Amino acid sequence: MLTNWYRTMVLAAAAALLAGCAANPISVAKSAVEHAVEDRTSADATTDLAIKASIAAEVIDKMGSDVIAISSDVYEGRVMLTGIVETSSQKAQAGALAGKIEDVKTVYNELRVTPATKKEKGTVEGFVDDTVVETKIDALLLDAGGVNSRNFRWRSVHGHVYLLGRALSSAELTKAKRVVNGIEGVRSLTSHVEIRPK
Repeated sequence: MLTNWYRTMVLAAAAALLAGCAANPISVAKSAVEHAVEDRTSADATTDLAIKASIAAEVIDKMGSDVIAISSDVYEGRVMLTGIVETSSQKAQAGALAGKIEDVKTVYNELRVTPATKKEKGTVEGFVDDTVVETKIDALLLDAGGVNSRNFRWRSVHGHVYLLGRALSSAELTKAKRVVNGIEGVRSLTSHVEIRPK
């Protein structure tokens, strides 16, 4: 058990480093604890971390350092890509690269295409702080009775929220979606959550 836990922590750190982020030991430990309380098996969790690390390496290597606004979440071999790219071809390329990774079952390509001119111009009107939205989702799902937030992954891109993971019942998924939709700043919600009892 200790060996599996240690391996999970190492892979989590590797995924963070390959994504271009400094691995925060506290965050890595938190991820390891979450794996212990979710319904995904430890084997699936380890495989998912390896997939995430491979996606980060492949996308950066094949698409170049200019494509930096891409995030990946993985749950039981199902990959969700979110973020922003400048062209439709970049979106398609990212999806194709992710789909070639070993053990990937499905790719949900939710990358939003935003031309460089629009990104450079910027808009104060309608601005949404995605970090705030994601933090609220974390807190409210954790507090919601009947929802195991550890089985869910979420991303907000300009207020457009994407969910991935597993719900043990339709009631659990309905409640989770209701919580997210009730958060200020959420413009839309797309769910890639599977309903599957234990």
